[in-house]
Amino acid sequence: MRGEILNVQHLSYGYPSGHLALSDISLSIGSGERIAIMGSNGAGKSTFFLNLNGVLKAQSGEIYYQGTKISGKELKELRRHVGFVFQDADSQMIASTVQAEVAFGPMNLKLSRDEVEKRVTQALQYMDLQSYRQRPPHYLSGGEKKRVSIADIIAMQSEIILFDEPTAALDPLSADMLEQVLADLSREGKTLLISTHDVNFAYRWAERIVVFDRGKILADGNPLEVFLQEQVLEQAHLKKPEMLKVYETLSEQGLIEPESYPREAGELAKALIG
Repeated sequence: MRGEILNVQHLSYGYPSGHLALSDISLSIGSGERIAIMGSNGAGKSTFFLNLNGVLKAQSGEIYYQGTKISGKELKELRRHVGFVFQDADSQMIASTVQAEVAFGPMNLKLSRDEVEKRVTQALQYMDLQSYRQRPPHYLSGGEKKRVSIADIIAMQSEIILFDEPTAALDPLSADMLEQVLADLSREGKTLLISTHDVNFAYRWAERIVVFDRGKILADGNPLEVFLQEQVLEQAHLKKPEMLKVYETLSEQGLIEPESYPREAGELAKALIG
């Protein structure tokens, strides 16, 4: 694993209703990792994210950011470095224009006006939103709102970014745009955790998959290790990725090199040609 940036030790969280959403979760996250968090609805994925960036406070357990234990006074610092892109972009938007929306976070950091403007401009350019500066965010399309919500976090210069079901309700063009943004953020060294039900996306994008089930970690490994465990897939109500199923069919027929395990179409084509 790369140098550790976040460490979760024996984290448990229960809602006032009495529902125990997280039970004794321990997880070490390396700087720059691309991690898909998977599991059925109610498995604890969103609650885990809300604990990671300090929106919720666990009843027991500890979170360490770069070796420092997070307690009350460090929560603000944690939120500064751990950004959260919500599944529903509308729930993240509070300002009357895109520019004001993206500026809100940096302004709360009490940065200078020049620094705020610089960050807003950079974030809007990153997400190709320069022409949207004065547009009301609530009148944008779903894909455009998603881009604004990501620009919010980019302007904060968060080192760790949590995405809750980022491809949900996106059209194919917007989903492709999102994957390109994720690739760019990864190249810049950002640590990315994505909660998703999309097994095909997780298989080709993630370098590590953590599967939650009823508030506990059911599996943790690289995509191939996880998706070859039939019992894990069945218990977590996950399907095997289409690319893996195609590979297994071709391998059984002797049409592809054994143990090549392509993760995307280009790799499959090379394996077949080679």
